Amino acid sequence: MNLPRRTFLHLAAGAIALPVMSCVAWAQAYPSQPVRIIVGVPAGGGIDLIARLMGQWLSERLGQPFLIENRPGAGTNIATEAVVRAAADGYTLLLVTAANAINATLYEKLSFNFIRDIAPVAGIIVVPNVMVVNPSVPAKTVPEFIAYSKANPGKINMASGPIGGPSQVSGALFKMMTGTDMLLVAYRGTAPALTDLLGGQVQVMFNSAPASIEYIKAGTLRALAVTTATRSEQLRDIPTMSEFLPGYEASQWYGLGAAKNAPTEIIDRLNKEINAGLANAKMKARLADLGGTVLPGSPADFGKLIADETEKWAKVIKSAGIKPE
Repeated sequence: MNLPRRTFLHLAAGAIALPVMSCVAWAQAYPSQPVRIIVGVPAGGGIDLIARLMGQWLSERLGQPFLIENRPGAGTNIATEAVVRAAADGYTLLLVTAANAINATLYEKLSFNFIRDIAPVAGIIVVPNVMVVNPSVPAKTVPEFIAYSKANPGKINMASGPIGGPSQVSGALFKMMTGTDMLLVAYRGTAPALTDLLGGQVQVMFNSAPASIEYIKAGTLRALAVTTATRSEQLRDIPTMSEFLPGYEASQWYGLGAAKNAPTEIIDRLNKEINAGLANAKMKARLADLGGTVLPGSPADFGKLIADETEKWAKVIKSAGIKPE
């Protein structure tokens, strides 16, 4: 059947516009059912609380439950794979953490490529680690600790959580940049590592600020530096590591991601609502109580952070020869 050119172009334009309009309408109707946020750690900790705070905010803003589903194991890879395999419809989201950037190099045979298979939605919060020492250590500053460590090679025990976790790679980056020789003592979790640090069985640890702050204030641990590029609001008197080691930065950060090919309109809507939460005074205060600073920005901004962190930790893991347990 031959159609007049004007009629053909009119129908073609309508056919092209239809999917676009459908996508927009779909995004405007989103969410029409509960949304799952998959979290790669057990319920009850600070990471889980970040997901629950943002899930509650999104539930209130968008009128559907945002349900937290904890799937711990394999260094958060079980949770990540669940989202990678989920339908790309925006109804299954992932709490993205610094562990995802580390795991990309730490694990050689993952069934997914994190940067390729997870679409960044939005950052939520950045939390510093703190270099803390048992008070029996004579060093009171980072330069003093470096000198003390070099005068006692192999005699200082550095505690960490699991191999490849944020606390361990933060310490590995410090060792790589300073040329210090410390014995790594890795624990199944950061809680038992912290217990031994308090007891003096180990001497130093790079631990998250929220888990360390009460001991620092009580004087049972001495903080030498925070690991973020800027000073912590909760520990304003503690210098940054980069003040002594230019270029050092090792934060723990969190955000949301979705399966690749999730509709851009839905990602943009989620990003807008998350950023509204990060600008909300009550939400900012709740996140500040966790020792962090909000991380607003576009999906592209969060994607750049993930890519940069993946590249940085790849160099550290390869240089230090870190292997998963």
